[in-house]
Amino acid sequence: MQLSSKILLGMALGIVVGLILNMISDVSDSGPLTAWVVEYIFDVVGRIFIASLKLLVVPLVFVSLVCGSAAMGENVKMGRIAFKTLALYLFTTAVAITIALTLANIINPGIGIDTTATASYVAATPPAFKDVLIGIFPTNPIQAMSDGNMLQIIVFAILVGVAITQAGAAGKSTLDGFQAFNDVIMRMVTILMHLAPFGVFCLLAKLFTEEGFTAIFNLALYFMTVTLVLLIHAGVVYTSIFSFFTRLNPLTLIKNMRPAMLFAFSTSSSNATMPITMNVVEKRVGVDNSIASFTVPLGATINMDGTAIMQGVATVFIAQAYGLDLGLTEYLAVIATATLASVGTAGVPGVGLIMLSMVLQQVGLPVEGIGLIIGVDRLLDMMRTVVNVTGDGMVTTVVAKSEGLLDEEIFNEVSDRDEYSSAQPNS
Repeated sequence: MQLSSKILLGMALGIVVGLILNMISDVSDSGPLTAWVVEYIFDVVGRIFIASLKLLVVPLVFVSLVCGSAAMGENVKMGRIAFKTLALYLFTTAVAITIALTLANIINPGIGIDTTATASYVAATPPAFKDVLIGIFPTNPIQAMSDGNMLQIIVFAILVGVAITQAGAAGKSTLDGFQAFNDVIMRMVTILMHLAPFGVFCLLAKLFTEEGFTAIFNLALYFMTVTLVLLIHAGVVYTSIFSFFTRLNPLTLIKNMRPAMLFAFSTSSSNATMPITMNVVEKRVGVDNSIASFTVPLGATINMDGTAIMQGVATVFIAQAYGLDLGLTEYLAVIATATLASVGTAGVPGVGLIMLSMVLQQVGLPVEGIGLIIGVDRLLDMMRTVVNVTGDGMVTTVVAKSEGLLDEEIFNEVSDRDEYSSAQPNS
């Protein structure tokens, strides 16, 4: 069985076991036993798995990006790649929220919602955009790595890579060391991927034991609207952009990206999935490391198409629930705010709801309306993370193709074999 099939099986079993335990705890006296299984087996194994993924994020991003920026050579090329990447990420985010606002106004998911049952929600204070721009540049790279500040790590890694290219013999020997270290880290990623079926099983078993499907039933129309827009964005927008710029088969890209998409669904975190995404776009999609090492970490930090879709639908939902009308000016403000906020709130915990609070404040909607959707946000977060990671892979591949750094032989053939099998030779 291929690794992606094992992960899919682990996900399915985790959901089934979680729903069974959820039903058993509701109709019997097995609550304490269920709680013990969830807290001391599922939660422990799931948290260790997530911690192991996060362990690799900072060293992988830093070392891989140093190697990639050093391999770029000329600074002009790096600037061109950065411009293409940022432009594509911001464009797809703007398209995502535009589609979300349009469909939400057609479906009207918030009409008839009882706002008296609103859960309490206190919005965290988002950082000012000026502070975000200044904060991109690190004053202490060690602290940036300790805090997991991806934008600062990216900037520092690029500076180190550029310096290596200009340091002569010393730079060459330093680069050899970074490349060797990068090979070791990628091997660690491969080892961890073999443990993924057990990790995703425990994560989903815990989630569905606690959540069940009750929350979905209560907000079914909102849930279905967000899900529909996510499917349209991934299945139509991404595939159209990919086909237009690369002239390659988008279904092949989706098939090759499958392991990263499954990880994203299980972990609900683009950052935690980043080592897997990096491995997949290089080994299965055929993107050169010099491109992937820059576009993937940047995408995991600022590309939030799935989150933007949630914000668009949630904005219309909350406005309708409270009986408030939004005009064209307010909708344009939502699009602009959500697009810029995808960069401005990068790296902030609970980024989705913080971005939504910024959008609601911008158009004068009650922030406490977020409490209406908290019940299903965790389940929707799984799906929108899949869209975010798929977008990272799509943009990475488009940029690599435009720079002539996409191995089309790997792109077209690797999806037919399992390169993570223990029978495969070390690369």
